[in-house]
Amino acid sequence: MKNKQLYLISCIVLLLIIAATGCVAPPKDTSGGSTLTFNPAEGTPTTTMRNSYVTEVTPYVTSQGSNVCQTETLGYHTFATPTPLPSDKSCRIYTTTQTFTYNSSAFTFDLKNPPMYINYTVIPTNITGIKEVTSQYGSRAVEDIVYDTYDPQSYFVITVRNKTSGEIYLQDGFGTGYTTYLDRTLKVLDSDNMLIEMKGNKITATMSVWVKPQGNFDDPDNMTFDACTYWQGTPRDVTAVALVTGTPLPTWAGSGTS
Repeated sequence: MKNKQLYLISCIVLLLIIAATGCVAPPKDTSGGSTLTFNPAEGTPTTTMRNSYVTEVTPYVTSQGSNVCQTETLGYHTFATPTPLPSDKSCRIYTTTQTFTYNSSAFTFDLKNPPMYINYTVIPTNITGIKEVTSQYGSRAVEDIVYDTYDPQSYFVITVRNKTSGEIYLQDGFGTGYTTYLDRTLKVLDSDNMLIEMKGNKITATMSVWVKPQGNFDDPDNMTFDACTYWQGTPRDVTAVALVTGTPLPTWAGSGTS
């Protein structure tokens, strides 16, 4: 009887020990820096890493639906064009169209308030011909070159000088020794009683002269001119300058084998 009681007591004590052991919490994991979470929808656990080298903060919140005004930087500035002064207006005082064959003409003007602008357009004489040349390639055969170019004797020169002493202030034009622009404007910066000469050969030229009424005429407000304008963007440190973007007629050549 006593043996049965001891056996029953031993079983009860063993059950109490097992129960006490199941209530003790498991030790904390200190070897890793990750936690394991389970997403029932996916059916597999996911791992979230925690790094002690960063500080977790709330993400930056931006306003939704707000309009942000931005100014585009274009890299350059736009400047307003200043209103020209009436005193800077230039008016045409002379114009002529002439065909030159080793001849010339001239006129005078007392330029008290420079600048004076001289605009000209020319129609030079062209020459064409055929010239034999030796090819630089292959068998070095002789070829006939057809050329069409300005006549070297075709020229037009404008000279602006002091009427009395002959001192030259400007000398420029079209042809050998000068430019091949068909349309140009020259600028005279000196103040003097000027003699303006035109001479040329094998060429037709149209020339116009422009000056400011203010300072050059005694009563400019009561004078009538056929054309007036404002010359813009002209350098002030050059006596003769091409103000009109002209395109010279290029010399061109075609070839054929003889």
